[in-house]
Amino acid sequence: MGTDGITLVTGGSRGIGAATATLLTEHGRRVVVVDILPEPIPQCDAVVWPEPFDVANESAVVVGIAAIEKTHGPITGLVNAAGIFGKMHPVEKVRMDNWDREINIDLRGTFLVARSVGEHMAQRRQGAIVNVASVAGMTSGPIHAYTAAKAGVIQITQTLAAEWGRSGVRVNAVSPGFTRTAALEAGIASGALSNERLARNTAMNRLVEPAEVAQAIIWLLSPASSGVTGINLPVDAGFIAGSTWDAYGGLRHAPDKI
Repeated sequence: MGTDGITLVTGGSRGIGAATATLLTEHGRRVVVVDILPEPIPQCDAVVWPEPFDVANESAVVVGIAAIEKTHGPITGLVNAAGIFGKMHPVEKVRMDNWDREINIDLRGTFLVARSVGEHMAQRRQGAIVNVASVAGMTSGPIHAYTAAKAGVIQITQTLAAEWGRSGVRVNAVSPGFTRTAALEAGIASGALSNERLARNTAMNRLVEPAEVAQAIIWLLSPASSGVTGINLPVDAGFIAGSTWDAYGGLRHAPDKI
C-alpha cells in the first residue's frame, strides 16, 4: 500500500468494508468504495463510485475497474469485502438458487475482482490485495454455501499469491469471526442467532468489532507486512482456539482481580 494510487474497497458502503474504508482514509489513503447498493459512509472521506457494482458480473467488473482507474488513477490496494451471508438450513432444505447466489457473490465475485485488478497490478509490478474470508471457511456450520465459498476464498488467496508474487503483488486474506455488523445484529434481534452463544466459545468471550478486522486488513495492505503473502489471518477473538474447549467443560473463567 504505497502513497500513490488508490485503494478500492468492494462492498464498502457497510459492515467490514465501510469500517476498512473509514480507517484507510484516516491513514491518509485515497479510497474508492464500490457496492451493489452504493451509499455514502458517514464521516468518511472515501469516494463512493455512484454506479451499482455487481462483483459477480464479469463484464461489469472489467468495465467498472477500467472506468475507476481512468477516473481516479491506478489501483494499488484492493479489499474484497463484498459478500452475503446465507440462511441456516438443514442440507436437504438448501435451495440451489440460493446456493448459486452465495457462491457467485462470495467466491466468484472475489475471484473476478481480484483477477481484474491483480492483472493490472502485476503489469505495474506493485500492489496488495486482501480478501475477506471467514472462520466459517475454516470450520463447519449449517450455512452450506457460505462455508464452501469462504473456504474457496482462502484457497484462491494462496493460488493468486503464488501466481503474482514474482510480479510484486501480495495477496492475503483475513478470516473474521462473529463480527458485530448490522447484518449480525439483525440476526441476533430476530432470534436466529444468540449473542451469548456466539461469544461463549471464543477465548476472549466476545464478538469481534468491524474496526478490529479493518486494522488487520490495513496491516496486510501496508509496507509493514511487506514479507507476507498467501496467508489467511483469523480475526476471531479466539473462536478457533476456544471452540473445542466445550468438550472439556468449557473455557476457564478469568481469576478475580487482585
